[in-house]
Amino acid sequence: MTMPPRMVPLLEQDDFAHRRLADRLAGPVVDSGNGTDVAVGPLTDDEYLWEPVAARWSVRRHADGPGARATLLVGNGDWGRDATPAPHPVPPPFTTPAWRLSHLTELLALRTDHTDGTRSLTRDDLPVAGDAATAIAAFAAAADAWRAVPASTDEAALDTVGHSAYPYGSDPEDRFAEVMWWVNQELLHHGAETALLRDLRLHRGPAQPAA
Repeated sequence: MTMPPRMVPLLEQDDFAHRRLADRLAGPVVDSGNGTDVAVGPLTDDEYLWEPVAARWSVRRHADGPGARATLLVGNGDWGRDATPAPHPVPPPFTTPAWRLSHLTELLALRTDHTDGTRSLTRDDLPVAGDAATAIAAFAAAADAWRAVPASTDEAALDTVGHSAYPYGSDPEDRFAEVMWWVNQELLHHGAETALLRDLRLHRGPAQPAA
């Protein structure tokens, strides 16, 4: 099957966003933005679970219950991610690297299922990682699975409303080309947020200890 020309820049953007975040999470280097490699080590558990402010959303053991301003923990296994049904809190809660990485993994894995799978998985079917290494591996697997979906999408599907039936967004009302764009910006902006949090933790002063 010939790839639709409109898909090429979307897939290139997906590849760029995934590679940037993967490098920032696992190293050994990340592109500084001007072609210079900057050394970076793998995300540690302390960084993954860092809670620099009060009333933050993160991943927690189900046995401990949700954090402040959350009403439930979503996810399968011992750990879950802070959440609440709509309407969501205003202003939105600060979210930790663990929350952001879990969120990205979920939206990629479940969109894969609801586009080219069983179309039945929910947030509570997906394991939530309590440590950085497991979370990074889960994200990588979800990103690779999602990458295969649009790569095999034809021209007609790009304009099909509801080609993705992901139930936690507007996908059932959107053309698949719009879904692709949205997933890419999720990767880009949450990836940038996670990179910034790594930098902030590295450079925090003695008056700003990890929570």
